[in-house]
Amino acid sequence: MKRFSDFAEAATPLEGTKKKLDDILNRDLIICNCKVSESKYNENGCKEYAIIQFKEENSDELFVVFTGSKVLIEQCEKNKDMMPFIVVIKKINKYYTFN
Repeated sequence: MKRFSDFAEAATPLEGTKKKLDDILNRDLIICNCKVSESKYNENGCKEYAIIQFKEENSDELFVVFTGSKVLIEQCEKNKDMMPFIVVIKKINKYYTFN
């Protein structure tokens, strides 16, 4: 008989110091991981949010940023298999995007 702990993956939070999205714009970042979850707030019609784990170049310290940006959530989900990768997060008008 198998033990649950032999095959189950525990849901662990992403580690890192919390930063605000506007504080990390226009800089090279290494995206290490992301986790998309259902939002309980549903602001502006967004039903999901993402926790993005990253490092700054030339540093091993981990950080996380929380966002409800539909564009960033979509980019994280589409490119999860490519992580880690280097990006610059840009704010264009009212939305954020990886560049």
